Amino acid sequence: METNIKQLTIIILEYTEVFLNKFTYAKENGTKGDFFHEVKPFADEVKLVNDQWKDVATKWVLQTRPKNIYVKQIESTHEQIETLSIQAFYSDTSRTRFINYLQSVQYILKVLLAELEKRE
Repeated sequence: METNIKQLTIIILEYTEVFLNKFTYAKENGTKGDFFHEVKPFADEVKLVNDQWKDVATKWVLQTRPKNIYVKQIESTHEQIETLSIQAFYSDTSRTRFINYLQSVQYILKVLLAELEKRE
């Protein structure tokens, strides 16, 4: 299970870079993504991985009880990932809010990865 959670966490971390790239492009160009051709397919793709990650990460946290990671953080990160996957396409998204969510998600993912690597 730890290999699966590690792989999914790395994939989501890579998605956070994609979120930032899409957001930066939208902000610089003042564009909005086409909902049915860009936003929804991308958000659906992220959701599949994100839902799997939430399930395995929650089970792992409940089983191993790591020192600084809690189920509530996993749930919050899951929700923020879904939000980011959509908001990244819109130039009217608040930069501060977007960056704060992104950094929060990246922090939890990196802490989780570090904890997994400690236990290998």
